[in-house]
Amino acid sequence: MGGEETMPQRVCFALDLVDDAELIAAYERAHAPGAAWPEVMQGIRAKGFLDMEIWRVADRLFMVATVADDFPRMISAAEREIDARWESEMDRFQVPLQSSDRGQKWAPMKRIFSLSEQSDQPNES
Repeated sequence: MGGEETMPQRVCFALDLVDDAELIAAYERAHAPGAAWPEVMQGIRAKGFLDMEIWRVADRLFMVATVADDFPRMISAAEREIDARWESEMDRFQVPLQSSDRGQKWAPMKRIFSLSEQSDQPNES
């Protein structure tokens, strides 16, 4: 009957940018449609990302991603090398959050609210 169907899940990450308007504009240009290296896009998908968006307010980035249930997947040595080169290119723009683990740029975020889990009915006290 084919392979097992995976259930996607949503994950979110945060990262800061260097607070410099020119660098922020250059970072946005590097992420414009068609600007990121195709090999990087292939590696992102290989890791188990099904969809990804990066949002910005001032110098704070917020990534929301839909990932496969076996995320993060191992990637090949060639994909790791390309990923490392891209990350090295992005280093001049990025500032890890103080709460990030050493060597980790994008800090995983914890979901604390979901509208779908809330009730519209008043609490009975």
